[in-house]
Amino acid sequence: MPSDLAGKVVFLTGAASGIGRGTAIKLHSLGAILVITDINEAGIADTLQLCGRNDAGRHTGLILDVSKAADAEQCVAEVVAKHGHIDHVFNCAGINPTSMPLTETSEAYFDKLVGVNLKGTYNITKATMPHMTAPGGSYVNVSSISGWNPTMGTAIYCATKFGVIGFSKCMALELGPKGIRVNIVCPGYVDTPTNAGIAKGTAAARTAMEQGNALGRMGTPKDIAGVVAFLMSNEARYMNGSVVGVDGMLRT
Repeated sequence: MPSDLAGKVVFLTGAASGIGRGTAIKLHSLGAILVITDINEAGIADTLQLCGRNDAGRHTGLILDVSKAADAEQCVAEVVAKHGHIDHVFNCAGINPTSMPLTETSEAYFDKLVGVNLKGTYNITKATMPHMTAPGGSYVNVSSISGWNPTMGTAIYCATKFGVIGFSKCMALELGPKGIRVNIVCPGYVDTPTNAGIAKGTAAARTAMEQGNALGRMGTPKDIAGVVAFLMSNEARYMNGSVVGVDGMLRT
């Protein structure tokens, strides 16, 4: 596993649970300096504890609503005041869908998903860009298998995840000449609290998720975290604008 992430400042969103937390733990094990953000204060504290909270204040936890541009700017300003720069960004904050026909969705539901999943990625990218290490910095943005494989009843969610891919590829073109890479991970069914909600706690729904790929199991946050760490590392130095599926080979 790459060791060149030691001492690098990594800004993570959505890191209070699930994939964000798993990635924070992985990056901590590789010696990175973490900025752990989320709207869930208790979850931030738990992630910090799992990443060695008492490690001489190495890591920072900050409450952040990524859908609010002013909050993103303020949070990034605090990070830059402490560290002076940012090496890598993991845009992981997101809201999973509720399956329903479009006619049953509300404007509030649309605004919530777009605000966090897509605008949140935009807000954090825009706020961090002036402070990124160049060359050598990178972004890893979270889309989904729903970002390339649409599913019935999730039109708004799919739109946000397709949007993350399009936005990220444009940023790869814009930032590539500065030596800053932008890549995308598309997780499949991952065993996280938010996916547990989608499964509605039923054995049949979980079984359907497990059988939805060739490996016959749901992924884990650790499965995604290893790919994220690789994409941030120098081992992926010629990967830019890449969309990486981490889904056990989705059955379609």
